[in-house]
Amino acid sequence: MKRLFLLGLVMMVTAITYAGGYRVSLQGQRGLAMGHTGVAVVNNAELAFFNPAGLVFLENKINAAVGVSAVFSDVVWQNQEFGQTARTDSPVGTPFYAYFSYKLNEKLSVGLAAYTPYGSSVAWEKDWAGSHLVNDIELAAIYVQALASYKITDNLSVGGGPIYVSGSVNFNRNLNRTLTDLDGNRANVTIDASGVSAFGWSAGAMWSPVDSLRIGVNYRSEILVEAEGGDADFENIPNSPLTPFSDTQFDATLPLPAELTIGASYQLNDQWLFAFDYNRTFWGVYESLDVDFADPGIPDSNNPREYEDSSIYRFGLQYTANQTFTLRAGYYFDESPVQSGYFAPETPRNDSNNFTGGLSVNVTDNVAIDASFLYSRFEEIDESYDYYTEPDPSTGQPRRVPFGGTYKSSAFIPGLGVTIKI
Repeated sequence: MKRLFLLGLVMMVTAITYAGGYRVSLQGQRGLAMGHTGVAVVNNAELAFFNPAGLVFLENKINAAVGVSAVFSDVVWQNQEFGQTARTDSPVGTPFYAYFSYKLNEKLSVGLAAYTPYGSSVAWEKDWAGSHLVNDIELAAIYVQALASYKITDNLSVGGGPIYVSGSVNFNRNLNRTLTDLDGNRANVTIDASGVSAFGWSAGAMWSPVDSLRIGVNYRSEILVEAEGGDADFENIPNSPLTPFSDTQFDATLPLPAELTIGASYQLNDQWLFAFDYNRTFWGVYESLDVDFADPGIPDSNNPREYEDSSIYRFGLQYTANQTFTLRAGYYFDESPVQSGYFAPETPRNDSNNFTGGLSVNVTDNVAIDASFLYSRFEEIDESYDYYTEPDPSTGQPRRVPFGGTYKSSAFIPGLGVTIKI
């Protein structure tokens, strides 16, 4: 029983890094509409996220961009061997961003950014077949970053700054596959941690060898997140010496992986702009997750994860129709870092194909409305999670009980933002 509890906590911590199963690529409506490209695109204050080095190339003295998206996700699980099916009923997620830059002079710009690269909600049907792994999870992580962008020459700049992260998580699962109280209610635990904070940094460069071509690179550091004094609340526990559960606390430290993005944009003519980004996320740092518990009766836990580094390939087009309308479209392919045997239902993601589009409408010379949409289609996968354990009925020793099936996942995400330049 204790081992089952440990496993649930480890899965909860893992979900923080995955934001409910996938990296939330929603850091700007203009960039998203172009396949979430932007490391080499000088468009608006979204550069604060994509590549701070480009802020100094913005023409206006003051630049701002704010926006929000609505995440409608759907995951279907099926185990044909046992005739079982389940579907998520997740609430709508609303990741946001807010960017600001101020040009001090022709050589130097400063800025401030707030965005939510991790944050999601996943809720499965009540007491579904995988409820011993997860019932529901709610995650939120806000990044706040101070920025500076310096122009070394007329066509070369650098930029970056420190990052502060603040987050929270609420996670619920049943304690095992069968345990109930006297009234038949499933025994469960809710894990809650708030005020989780950490620091990191990012740095980038942008170079224009010719007027029509820009090349960009941006690196975001690994960030160590420390969850200290999180609360674990047990409910519907039968009154038995075999189930000695009581509310306790836990500490855990884990890395948010570093990521490197390189790319280029090419101005084909006055109307057409093409962009390409390659992103490498260094998930390989997740060899193991360690959890320490305040209750001395619960042993500390070291858990192998063995994730792999993964890549994202992004393509985008922008068409300036006239002074009022600018149209955008894009595509990106996102590789999953999860290896076979580690596919858990609170991170139900596989390789995905992502299709994007959108437009900007210049309301005035200083204000534009930006709209985007993203459709993510995850490849259907038949996989399992092989590290759930429970006591063997004959020996009492822990044994692995894999949980698997076929997962079908998709998400539709519309977004709206405002760009201001003065």
